Amino acid sequence: MELFELSASEIVEGIKAKKFKAQEVVESCLARVKGVDGKVKAFLRVFEEAVLNQARQVDGKVAQKKPLGKLAGVPIAIKDLITIQGTETTCGSKILKNFISPYDATVIQKLKAEDAVFIGKTNMDEFAMGSSTENSSFFPTRNPWDLERVPGGSSGGSAAAVSAGMAPLALGSDTGGSIRQPAALCGVVGLKPTYGLVSRYGLVAFASSLDQIGPFSRDVRDNALLLSVIAGYDPADSTSVQVQSKDYVKGLDGNLKNLRMGVPKEYFIEGLDKEVGRKIEEAISVFKSLNVTIREVSLPHTRYAVSTYYIIAPSEASANLARYDGIRYGLSTRGDGTGLLDVYEKTRGQGFGSEVKRRIMLGTYALSSGYYDAYYGKAQRVRTLIKQDFDQAFKEVDIILSPTSPTAAFKLGEKVSNPMQMYLSDIFTIPCNLAGIAGISIPCGQTASGLPVGLQLLARPFEEETLLKAAAAFEKEHPWPPMAVPS
Repeated sequence: MELFELSASEIVEGIKAKKFKAQEVVESCLARVKGVDGKVKAFLRVFEEAVLNQARQVDGKVAQKKPLGKLAGVPIAIKDLITIQGTETTCGSKILKNFISPYDATVIQKLKAEDAVFIGKTNMDEFAMGSSTENSSFFPTRNPWDLERVPGGSSGGSAAAVSAGMAPLALGSDTGGSIRQPAALCGVVGLKPTYGLVSRYGLVAFASSLDQIGPFSRDVRDNALLLSVIAGYDPADSTSVQVQSKDYVKGLDGNLKNLRMGVPKEYFIEGLDKEVGRKIEEAISVFKSLNVTIREVSLPHTRYAVSTYYIIAPSEASANLARYDGIRYGLSTRGDGTGLLDVYEKTRGQGFGSEVKRRIMLGTYALSSGYYDAYYGKAQRVRTLIKQDFDQAFKEVDIILSPTSPTAAFKLGEKVSNPMQMYLSDIFTIPCNLAGIAGISIPCGQTASGLPVGLQLLARPFEEETLLKAAAAFEKEHPWPPMAVPS
């Protein structure tokens, strides 16, 4: 077995036992990147020299018999909207090209403290707005299982990097499904933590009441390990919640005998691919064999989730993206005139892509005088109803089970010209963000053509331990191929 094929847990154990060096692990992953990323295009930048230096520092600690962190020597890929001091952070946008971050995000500080090493920044839909990573201003990322198909989005680069064996772990962000949907399409594990569990300090904002940083991995144990490191209260983030830190790996074992699982009738709808539906039914059978109680639940306001999301998220985006004005940082196009308005118009017109412009206009309209109550105000009230649906369901069950995506990976270009069709790719993931609860996508099989299918599990706020325990039990009974081989 090549070193790049090892899990993060195996890498840490091997380095501590002196079976191999951190530098050797990094060299193996870099060789894998060079071998396959020309086809997949998961990375915007690879930190070849820096990551080797970080690995040598870990090896130095081993030689000096110093204590090692929980992620010692593990290469991690970082979505390009999470800041790393001294490196370029573009958010997949031309408007931030050549912007060098002056500080580390809190999650980066935590990873450094546990001796993780950073292999590079991954591609994404511009400012996290998209479901296919085709909205990147630089190039689209391809699905390692089928290079003619999308990896999902907006964290498609991170999902593809883990899926193809270029990094055992990656960080992404999830605003309406941007971790779980690409995880499903690429056949990896992706977790959206409860809102407030992981600090957003250093995450470039899209929609501040919805955004969450979360982990990608090839197995559930690694996902729990990475979450254990990045979770926790941060005074630098005003939305961070003071909850007790946990070792999520310790909670993985044990049976599911008393677990109650709900299947929402509103999630098995017209438009759900038949092959996907069959794999979800098979997954339900697996949980039944584990003595899990399965019952139907209702989330009646689910039908309004996509409409609600596409009022709230663009509204918050229009406010957050107002800071890109061509004056303070990033792209600055002076234009033909000399006035301030001219600079704004030229910079934003040339710097933002079409999907970002579309959402800024939607959000600005929804927030405008005379329309605020009719659109944004009403959307916030419906959001409350969606959360109440989950609150009611969780009185009856511990976990809610559903498909992650209505289809397997679709072809590049298939939905680009139809924004509404693209938006519906997140129909099963959006409610989780609106309610602020925890969600995970795990592989549950493949279609006849070999494309991964994702199973989504949802839990009450801050019950990631229950979520990961259920996911680990399913994984044990239903193992999946560890990585794709791009060809």
